[in-house]
Amino acid sequence: MSLITKEKMLIDQFLPEYQFTERHDIEILSSVDRVYKLVRSLDVSRSRPIQWLFKLRGLPLSALTLEGLRKIGFAVLGEIPNQELLLGIVGRFWTLKGGLQVIDAEGFKSFNKEGYAKAVCGFHLRSRTETISQIVTETRIHCLDEQSFRRFRVYWIFIGPFSAWIRREALRIIKKEAERKNSLQASTVPG
Repeated sequence: MSLITKEKMLIDQFLPEYQFTERHDIEILSSVDRVYKLVRSLDVSRSRPIQWLFKLRGLPLSALTLEGLRKIGFAVLGEIPNQELLLGIVGRFWTLKGGLQVIDAEGFKSFNKEGYAKAVCGFHLRSRTETISQIVTETRIHCLDEQSFRRFRVYWIFIGPFSAWIRREALRIIKKEAERKNSLQASTVPG
């Protein structure tokens, strides 16, 4: 069970209703501010499985960073430093090219065109102690009509497990990097 309670978060403001979701969390031996910096600079290109999955979907490997995701259509919908970062995208994800729409935060909220779905991916952090942080990634998808729902449901049966794998891998990379920096910092402290 997740340690983060369901207080009102950015994700609830941008996509309170949804038909599909996935949520993963991990504890990290590091401060929240260090973990948040790693979320903002996340680069999952070191993960061969994620590279392979992006290639398979026809996405450019340049999309393996936050800036790269923005270039392919993701928008930063909101951010509370050291607490939450929320990305959103609108498209026809079940199609070969994805039918991605260029949107900003306000455009995301107001977008309501049939034949599309909205998706958000959020990172939420909480300090468990001064040296232990918890990070949760949650993805939500809301299909804007019944036909899109049926198409996305079939797509999600096949893609959902890989999507979950990417999220868990991103959390693993963040944890590894944060804890590596902690051990490097500890080894340089004079004793």
